[in-house]
Amino acid sequence: MSLNEAALLGAHRQRFGREGRAFEAPARVNLIGEHTDYTGGLVMPMAIGFRTVAVISPREDGRAVFYSDNYGEEVSYEISSLERAPRGHWSDYPVGVLWSLGQEGVGVGGFSMSLMGDVPLGAGLSSSASVEVATAMALLAHAGVELPLDQLATMCRRAENEYVGAKSGIMDQFIVAGGIEHRAMMLDCRSLGFELLPLPEQVRVVICNSMVKHAVATGEYGDRRDEVEAGQSVLRHERKGVELLRDATLTDLETCREKMSAASYARCRHIITENARVLQAREALLAGDVDRFGALMVKAHASMRDDFAASCPEVDTLVDIAMRQAGCFGARITGGGFGGCTVNVVREEAAAGFVDAVKREYEAATGIKADCFVSAASDGALALAKAGVR
Repeated sequence: MSLNEAALLGAHRQRFGREGRAFEAPARVNLIGEHTDYTGGLVMPMAIGFRTVAVISPREDGRAVFYSDNYGEEVSYEISSLERAPRGHWSDYPVGVLWSLGQEGVGVGGFSMSLMGDVPLGAGLSSSASVEVATAMALLAHAGVELPLDQLATMCRRAENEYVGAKSGIMDQFIVAGGIEHRAMMLDCRSLGFELLPLPEQVRVVICNSMVKHAVATGEYGDRRDEVEAGQSVLRHERKGVELLRDATLTDLETCREKMSAASYARCRHIITENARVLQAREALLAGDVDRFGALMVKAHASMRDDFAASCPEVDTLVDIAMRQAGCFGARITGGGFGGCTVNVVREEAAAGFVDAVKREYEAATGIKADCFVSAASDGALALAKAGVR
């Protein structure tokens, strides 16, 4: 799908009879640090070039009208009487942002909004955060309000957690809003402090979509979150100084093993070891040690597969195929799990051959045609807005 901004502005004008302004937000891929964000841990995502565009224009009837170009549907709400009433529908994400802005004390007048995106759905690339942040940028501009990065990300996370009902952490919204071109971000999800890290020039990040979709608002993702929180509660009760899993060591976990379920123990072990891997990955990037970074990715995938039980046979097959290819330093599942994409770090000159081989071997093994694309770290919504991309 091509996101031609001029065409989107023209389609919005034709549908609503008013000139609109366009705002955009990218998708993201997480290099390492999975399921650590909602326990105050460490993550290392980067923004990528898929995007959502939100076009907004004013209206005088006090209504919020959202049109999705992807779904070909329009929904309408009276802003003054908007309540938390999710419908299990695509509109929950932009409407949730409008609701969350109200919780933040930001008043928004009537508007029409057109939304269009090319982020693959259910692929673990955070299509939801892309919609939320693009919507937020448009609504804030419409209201004449600016929010700092941490407040913007927190507001969008509230929309997903409290309106949509998905138990996600803050990583997605933070990187989608705050990403910087050519840099990965190590984010401390407790303090919201972050460090921008260089990506080695001699490698490319390749994303491979297993085409197995997942949904974070329901099902196993929520189950894993519950298992993590149950284990974290035991640690908080039993070990002085442990408030979040971020504070716990493997020794703390082992001491409390008999007081939690086997599932909670394994899920918590993944998160504790994953936080350590993120710190080691930071050291590897700063040293330009791609071999070490790739080895950490492979360990992270094994932990997601075995301790967190959040992979699937198709994704495991993608990782196995990737690691057989010349020039591939590391591969792992990315996103919430249970399908979606792998992220692969590949030598630049090997990237095209890597994509061809993975697609061919994956189809032979599974009968599924994978989507693969070479990606670069992109600017987030705030940087795009500052550069005048609207």
